[in-house]
Amino acid sequence: MNQEIQGLSKQQLKSRETRAKIFQAAKRILQKQGYEQLSIKNICEEAGVSNGSFYHHFKTKDDLLSYYIEEQPSMDPNLLDLPSSAAGTKEAIISVYLNYVHYCEELGVEFMANYYTPKNQSLNPLIRTERPYPIITVHDYLKRVIDAGIISPPANLEDITTDIRMIVIGNVFEWCLKSGDADFEGNMRRSLTTYLNGLF
Repeated sequence: MNQEIQGLSKQQLKSRETRAKIFQAAKRILQKQGYEQLSIKNICEEAGVSNGSFYHHFKTKDDLLSYYIEEQPSMDPNLLDLPSSAAGTKEAIISVYLNYVHYCEELGVEFMANYYTPKNQSLNPLIRTERPYPIITVHDYLKRVIDAGIISPPANLEDITTDIRMIVIGNVFEWCLKSGDADFEGNMRRSLTTYLNGLF
């Protein structure tokens, strides 16, 4: 990370700082006031930046909300190499989501409870994004594993990734509903294992 920062120009560093400042402002509003108060006007006031600066970095509020996923801890790329078995496939998928669980815990229950709302269109899988969402990582990984003949699930890839996404959303919702007083990691591992065991 430090080497990456050292290679940036002053302008790039300033741009990066501004983008982070806008995101942190949105995070504070989500945590303290909820999604309803998350307007671009309120975000800019909280961050101390102009509307023009906001639109220089993000197309919409939902684009900003999808930015948070870029900040998640990176996965070990070796983990997502082609596995030798179905068991290795399951473990890799579960690891992606346990990584996500830890990131949700870092962001906190208040942020996640306000982020996971039907009004947040950045959660809509029909809106394509280049950001590294866990479900995109898993979709691409499963496609490679299926194409290599390592697994042959009875359902199609889109249905599988939809099912996984719904299981993950349910686990996040349960954790938020109980104000963090749930075995988030254990529940995620158990429910994904149960689903994947029934699949391949």
